[in-house]
Amino acid sequence: MTSQGKKHEKERPVPAASGSRPPVLNSRELFRDGPRIEIEHQGEIYRLQITRLGRLILTK
Repeated sequence: MTSQGKKHEKERPVPAASGSRPPVLNSRELFRDGPRIEIEHQGEIYRLQITRLGRLILTK
């Protein structure tokens, strides 16, 4: 398969270890300095924000 063909493959999540739970982060701790945070992932910056209705939006 060419490198271009790999671009179109769906990425699969890494399975968690059997019986383990993912860490839980409290949104109040994350947003203690304001309604927006930036997350760096694989060299890209993503913005996570709380809406006026209290929902979360993640944008690139």
